[in-house]
Amino acid sequence: METTEDWWREAVVYQVYVPSFADSDGDGMGDLRGVADRLGHLAALGVDAIWLTPFYPSPWADGGYDVSDYRGVDPRHGTLDDFRDLLSRAHGNGLKIIIDIVPNHCSDQHPWFVEALASPAGSPARDRFHFRDGDEPPADWQSKFGGAAWTRTPDGQWYMHIFAAEQPDLNWENPEVAAEFERTLRFWLDLGVDGFRVDVAHGLRKDLEPPLRNTFGNDAAPLNSPPQGDDHPFWDRDEVHEVYRSWRKILDSYEPPRIAVAEAGVSAARLPLYTRPDELHQAFNFFHLRCPWDAESFRGVIDESLRSARSVGTLPTWVLSNHDVVRHATRYGLPEGTDLAEWLVRDGREPAPDHELGRRRARAAALLTLALPGTAYLYQGEELGLPEVADLPADALRDPMWERTGRTQKGRDGCRVPLPWRYEGPSYGFGPGGSWLPQPEGWGAHSAEAQRGVKGSFLELYRSALELRRRFRGRPGGDRLEWLDAAEGELAFRRGGFLECRVNLSGGPVPLPGGAVPLLVSDGSTVGPGGARTGVLGPDAAVWFAPGGGKG
Repeated sequence: METTEDWWREAVVYQVYVPSFADSDGDGMGDLRGVADRLGHLAALGVDAIWLTPFYPSPWADGGYDVSDYRGVDPRHGTLDDFRDLLSRAHGNGLKIIIDIVPNHCSDQHPWFVEALASPAGSPARDRFHFRDGDEPPADWQSKFGGAAWTRTPDGQWYMHIFAAEQPDLNWENPEVAAEFERTLRFWLDLGVDGFRVDVAHGLRKDLEPPLRNTFGNDAAPLNSPPQGDDHPFWDRDEVHEVYRSWRKILDSYEPPRIAVAEAGVSAARLPLYTRPDELHQAFNFFHLRCPWDAESFRGVIDESLRSARSVGTLPTWVLSNHDVVRHATRYGLPEGTDLAEWLVRDGREPAPDHELGRRRARAAALLTLALPGTAYLYQGEELGLPEVADLPADALRDPMWERTGRTQKGRDGCRVPLPWRYEGPSYGFGPGGSWLPQPEGWGAHSAEAQRGVKGSFLELYRSALELRRRFRGRPGGDRLEWLDAAEGELAFRRGGFLECRVNLSGGPVPLPGGAVPLLVSDGSTVGPGGARTGVLGPDAAVWFAPGGGKG
């Protein structure tokens, strides 16, 4: 297995949402043995690492992000021996393993919180959380999942939870909390994990000194949205960086050093602070994910992402989808400005997405993203072109947003529907039984089995792109991006001296440079009848060239 210390700088990391990836035992819930059994797919795809979402013991109020034991495995997902086996088999396939750590909050069933509720006000047990007195909630803060961010206990105190009431926020001013998470980091690092994805990395430290301040009115903004203002009482406090400096020392103490990536919904100006040389290695770039389908917008995001990352000596990450957002193969087929929360409540019917448009754009976006300097994070199923399942029935929904918003926001379940592995059969190959979220009829048409070896399929496009990307990795100048002359609505850039990428985001064809032979095309638009070159790139398409025959 590759042990280069800076492997992460140009890696491709594949996000496995454990409940929905593969089920080995037929209970309808994805598990670690299921992941281990599908490692061949990921190795053949060409990724470098796997990020596993939480598989820890949890009451599952929020899909496992309400953790009741940070150093165990939930029986739904297997055992600690299953994790050891997965880790060994992944390393044997040349794949690294990154796991989620959830330090902002725990489950209300965590032994600490159970003890806190059984202890009096002002006790050391309650000091591990944020408890306050009062006849009314201490502030009008709103949870990210809807409703108040304060819940009253039977004895009259209130506790804070940025997310669901079942996820009480931990008090990072308490040294016990910091010490417990350092022990947790070392536990998993000693087992051999290669790094961590830090959930809600910008939320750990709070300013809860009375009187509590307002929150600029955006507590309930979409997940991963940056806070408004530079002095929010519980988002992006300067003090949070003390935590990550101490964590970096732990990560660097292992041989080879391990890594961490921050999920930090902060402003572009503040994001580099999380990846300074003595803090975390990477931070997710949600600006790329949220970018509209527009050449000027993408160019601005790419320039700013590269500039801000380079300001602290690193490279950006690039993300198109994850387990918290509408899948981009559907998102790109909706009219610009569509309110996705309202669209989901309407079961995805109004406006009706243009699925063909969304798929074309998703294929082009893949080549754009994979051509950029830095690390690409793929969300499971995007290599299959999976769409959002927007019409899940109300009685199937599991996201806490649904109930906490009074059934006005369906939440994130539509991007979490279990993967199809086979064209037909029980749960389309997800497992020998059913699936915890219903899969739509015909889901098998998107399956890995249906696409493997099929020229022009999503899966083969991704495999080809990742194979080419791996060939280019480590070449001199690979961290440089040079913009080239381009037509209106087109992006064109050269990376180092080895790759030229052109993406047509306009509504019509654009001319291609003469003499250049494509390495990879997102669709068939550059090739006419009989395989003849047409000299144009069709709308919503992308192409990779070897430099030499292009404009600029």
